[in-house]
Amino acid sequence: MQDDVLQKTLAYYETRFGKAAALTAYAPGRVEVLGNHTDYNEGYVLSAAIDRGTYFTAGRRSDNTCIVADAIHPELESRFPSDDPQPSPDGWSNYVRGVWAKLGVPPGRRSGFNGVIASTIPMGAGLSSSAALEISAGLALVELYRLSIQPLALARIGQAAEHDFAGVKCGLLDQISSLFGKPDALVLTDFRTLAVETVPLAADVCLLACNTHIKHRLVDSEYNERRASCEEAAAWFRDRLPHPVRHLRDVSMAEWEQHAADMPPVAAKRSAHVIGENERVIKGAALLREGRLDKFGKLLFESHISSRLNFQNSCPELDFIVDRAERTEGVLGARLSGGGFGGSAMVLVKKTDAEAAGLALARAFEAEFQATCDVIALQPSGGARIAAMTS
Repeated sequence: MQDDVLQKTLAYYETRFGKAAALTAYAPGRVEVLGNHTDYNEGYVLSAAIDRGTYFTAGRRSDNTCIVADAIHPELESRFPSDDPQPSPDGWSNYVRGVWAKLGVPPGRRSGFNGVIASTIPMGAGLSSSAALEISAGLALVELYRLSIQPLALARIGQAAEHDFAGVKCGLLDQISSLFGKPDALVLTDFRTLAVETVPLAADVCLLACNTHIKHRLVDSEYNERRASCEEAAAWFRDRLPHPVRHLRDVSMAEWEQHAADMPPVAAKRSAHVIGENERVIKGAALLREGRLDKFGKLLFESHISSRLNFQNSCPELDFIVDRAERTEGVLGARLSGGGFGGSAMVLVKKTDAEAAGLALARAFEAEFQATCDVIALQPSGGARIAAMTS
């Protein structure tokens, strides 16, 4: 499937622009396995790059025009001047515009480019199609303009593009996961130090992304409110605890329990989720290293309960999937994945039971909501890379 999409981008580029592209970069989507909304609180996350991603095929132009087209959806095309990229009301092109603006290409090399994108990531499914576009575009343009930018710096460029051009105050989780993924492993990131390591995932399990098709419009949703609540809670603890508190990562659950009754109720709920998630990630990584998948799976269920009750970023459709998964043969754990407010639930399941479990969940969802839930089997995969050099 991925090779077919690569060839499609190359062919469309040649048809649209009348010549072969210079190169193609690929960046995978990601699934957040454990650690929800902890990244921008300088906490810990377990995630995985997935075997779905976005290709960005590119070549330089002789003028100062930048054109970005979509090989799968030809009606989507956007252009902007190379010397003055500005956010666009079309929404989707802002991820490329923002990356280009933040790359800092020297003026003498700032000619325009042609770009063609194609993705195998379902949009709005909580699998970070936006970061995959940012990172694939970034890698392609770094190579095309012979820039020297290290992976973590590229992750920050993708984040800045999302902040300033798409209007979403995201953390670095999605970009780091896309860049640092490894096959058959989860990515453990410390978002204070940005230290990244991998934790092996047993070969006999896989992940099911259950896409509810509920659209999580993060730009104008409650994502930014949740972040503000976390910052409010951290400031509250900063004034009361006898040690430094930069973010909620610095607060233990024991300290939360001691002070929660005196906190503003909403800030108390939001902080309980983040503090608990940090502790679950550390415990979960240790359990995976010990091969204790059953106990690891229970942490996923606990995480979803906290999302539903404390962070309140779930929805009835996601709750239904997680509840039904808990009663489905072969399922080890389940929770919402990503920002929440819709999108996908992530289910950890034995590979031998994955097909039957996925079918059972899809049928139950359709019976309950008279709507389709697409279930996609995902494998942890390698990170972003240059996929083709064609000239």
